[in-house]
Amino acid sequence: MLGVDSVKAALTSEASINRALQQYYEIVEEDTELDNFVHSYEDEELATGQIGDMEVIDIGDFEGVDMSDATTAADAAPVRKLLNLILLTGVKAKASDVHFEPFEDTFQVRNRIDGVLYEMLPVPKTLAPALVARIKVMSRLDIAERRVPQDGKISVTIGGRNVDLRVSTLPTMFGESVVIRILDRSVVSLDLDKIGMEESSLEYFREVITKPNGIVVVTGPTGSGKTTTLYAALNEANDEAIKIITTEDPVEYEIDGLIQVPIDDEIGKTFANCLRSILRQDPDKILVGEVRDKETAKIAIEASLTGHIVFTTLHTNDAPTAVTRLLDMGLEPFLLSATLETVVAQRLVRTICTNCKAPYHPSEEELLLLGLKPSQVAGQSFYYGKGCEECKNTGYKGRTAIFEIFDINSRMRELILEKASSSKMRAAAERSGMVSLRQAGIQKVFAGVSTIEEIVRETLSAED
Repeated sequence: MLGVDSVKAALTSEASINRALQQYYEIVEEDTELDNFVHSYEDEELATGQIGDMEVIDIGDFEGVDMSDATTAADAAPVRKLLNLILLTGVKAKASDVHFEPFEDTFQVRNRIDGVLYEMLPVPKTLAPALVARIKVMSRLDIAERRVPQDGKISVTIGGRNVDLRVSTLPTMFGESVVIRILDRSVVSLDLDKIGMEESSLEYFREVITKPNGIVVVTGPTGSGKTTTLYAALNEANDEAIKIITTEDPVEYEIDGLIQVPIDDEIGKTFANCLRSILRQDPDKILVGEVRDKETAKIAIEASLTGHIVFTTLHTNDAPTAVTRLLDMGLEPFLLSATLETVVAQRLVRTICTNCKAPYHPSEEELLLLGLKPSQVAGQSFYYGKGCEECKNTGYKGRTAIFEIFDINSRMRELILEKASSSKMRAAAERSGMVSLRQAGIQKVFAGVSTIEEIVRETLSAED
């Protein structure tokens, strides 16, 4: 029994109490309706998880967490069942992200598969608060805080393998938007031979990553596979005779034999500070997740000059622009020209579904989108996916990468010293044989791996 002293009076309006009751208890009272909703979407066995498809192995320590009414709703069996169903379906579909999106009258769940968002199922709006609360409880977030964005993590086992889920919440006009990034090591290949690089480029890249010092930059927009390429490079270079340390925000995949350091800006574990400390750990190869500022870039150059090879990423549309971006940060041209070894720009493109792959004759207009004339492709076969159950009628299944490799040769070093424009660097690189992203994409089209439409979509910004 609670003592009188432990009871505190609070005053609020009747309308506020009714809203709270509706928000947090309505879905618990509607278990039957929710059960019917879940079962109508997927079979009972998957929805309930009775076959051991998914097990939460780390939902955090609940000490100090306000286990309020929201948690009561979030812990209801139907809510757990629905969230398990959504996550299991996302993992099964090899989605990279699951989006929970609130609107005025609806609550939408979408999966990003092969870079494109597909609606999974429309969730009743009344379920949104408890569903979001359940995600926040599992990822050790403050369920009472709905005014500021939060980030968390969930670790689960699915089919006997570990899967990490990265959670991001964002308050909106109509509730909290949640995105869960799925990091499933089993669907990511860290084999350099399987990332999509052409044989000649792969041979060159292998030579670069075995060098004792220098800077290797992989550039591209978010979600273009930069981290996977660098992981594959380090995985191949990994050896008992050397020490490899990474600093990442966050650590996406754990790799045996690598010392991986997560960034935490709130406590001062920035890229720059971590990189300084890493240099005192006697490493041979270093991965810096991203060069965000001049300070980090300068330390990376110092590391290279003192006998380390440094791998890092940037966000630019093409390889030559990455060089001008580093110069714009304020780096000395003579230092950059002395340390930069290569820049690799990349994109991920969807591959044609092999189950419904069929030949076709592209129109002249389609060819012109790639800068090709009919006379240039006489006798060349082209393919597309007709759409089938295997690819959910999209015509695509899976992705591969296309690469633009910018070799920093003696001529490029001269241009860096001159602080030449990216267009001038590109022209000189292409004269030296550099294959652009668009040209690399055309090679995938000619090989029957991807389509004209897909290559144009993914390389449009690189051609601007």
